[in-house]
Amino acid sequence: MVVKILLVVVFIAVAVGIGLYCRRSTKTVDGFVLGGRNVGPWMSAFAYGTSYFSAVVFVGYAGQFGFKYGIAATWAGIGNAILGSLLAWWILGPRAREMTHRLGAQTMPEFFGKRYNSKALRIAAAAIIFVFLIPYTASVYNGLSRLFGMAFNLPYDVCVIGMAVVTCIYVVLGGYMATVMNDFIQGIVMLLGITAVIVAVILSNGGFSEAIIQLSQIPAEGTQMQGAFISFFGPDLFNLLGVVILTSLGTWGLPQMVQKFYAIKSGPAVKQGAIISTIFAFVVAGGSYFLGGFGRLYTDQIEYAANGTPIYDSVIPTMLSTLPDLLIGLVIVLVLSASMSTLSSLVLTSSSTLTIDMIKGNIVKDMSEKKQLISMRILLVVFVLISMLIALLQYHSSIVFIAQLMGYSWGALAGAFLGPFLWGLYSGKISKAAVWCSFVIGVGLTAVNMIMGMVGTPLIASPINCGALAMILSLVVVPVVSLFTPSVPFQIEKPTVEGAIDREYERELEAEELKSAEVGAAADV
Repeated sequence: MVVKILLVVVFIAVAVGIGLYCRRSTKTVDGFVLGGRNVGPWMSAFAYGTSYFSAVVFVGYAGQFGFKYGIAATWAGIGNAILGSLLAWWILGPRAREMTHRLGAQTMPEFFGKRYNSKALRIAAAAIIFVFLIPYTASVYNGLSRLFGMAFNLPYDVCVIGMAVVTCIYVVLGGYMATVMNDFIQGIVMLLGITAVIVAVILSNGGFSEAIIQLSQIPAEGTQMQGAFISFFGPDLFNLLGVVILTSLGTWGLPQMVQKFYAIKSGPAVKQGAIISTIFAFVVAGGSYFLGGFGRLYTDQIEYAANGTPIYDSVIPTMLSTLPDLLIGLVIVLVLSASMSTLSSLVLTSSSTLTIDMIKGNIVKDMSEKKQLISMRILLVVFVLISMLIALLQYHSSIVFIAQLMGYSWGALAGAFLGPFLWGLYSGKISKAAVWCSFVIGVGLTAVNMIMGMVGTPLIASPINCGALAMILSLVVVPVVSLFTPSVPFQIEKPTVEGAIDREYERELEAEELKSAEVGAAADV
């Protein structure tokens, strides 16, 4: 217990210390929200990865989908690495960085407002972000608090409140730079931790071969397949595909994820960040889902609801509860790292969006930079409090699965924003009407499905599949509607693909060459 407490105390002290150190970078709005757009590839890549993977993935998704699909759940981690990280960086990264620089956009709603020349779109996007980031944040609290309860025997409520306080302190103090610096340290902990945990869990089940043999002998419900939980595609390929799409393609339309591309310092740094981020995702996401694939070996130990349904959020904590105290302490710091980085990214995105896109110029007409910073800090605290209360309410109600909350959140956000953002970066033929259609489909489909599920039978049984469908519809609807409605051309010079990647790097080289030439001329004289 002393070791576990010491590890957590050191972690919190480092996080708060970094917040204090980074206060100097928060004197401007651009510095507080984007770190002055001067963040290097390693920090950007780790910030992307740690914001991507939190307790929701490690506890909620790895537990639920590993239990349902066995080793085949690893495909979700592979999809996260290739589609959610590598292709997102290659396709979105250079273009998003270049376009947001040229437009002067600091948030996703601001991008929509300036790209499509619409104040209404900007306000609507800000409202969607504020509403649907809250359940995602609540789901992060849920996952971490369950692990804390397992390790320290602390009440769930105490864990949630404690995490909220620490998150507030270091993000309010240090803004985006405190977040990315903490993310880098936390990312290293995650890489080491997940590797150690996988090895320990497999060894505790007699080694890899023995664990696979045991898993192969467990029958799967609803299928005649023998050894379904060790098969290549698992017992339910269709629903597994929905998980892969939601958790991989979803990052392309999430404001807290694409914002990492706005802040990276140069075009070449995007190329480096893509490789680093992909390796990180392979280890952390792939490792988490692979670990969850052995959850069926603990069928007789996990918690069950009153109706006999497994409480999936208890699978991973049960698997870890038998490990030595030192490893449990490492796991706690691992998941604390993942969750704190995700929380800080979510609350910073929400507070900055509300201030820049809703309050400034609408509620407060003349809002100085100092007032914007104060507003963001206040809203940051408010956002943490609201999501904390929802997390407590969710825990004490009948909604028992983390994946439900994250599925609704990702489905609405990415379903609304994916098409307008991606097509808006590359095409000058997209219309405002198409963007509105995407907003309505993403939010409408998610909200209707959620309400129908609460009062009776949902339109689509799985929130995961509902979210995946919303994203695909967004990608299809935007170009189709734009064919029949007036387009909004680029209001700025359209950058070429290669130019978008390397233009700033070339400017830096030209500046260095000019400086060298001046020095040489002076020497000649």
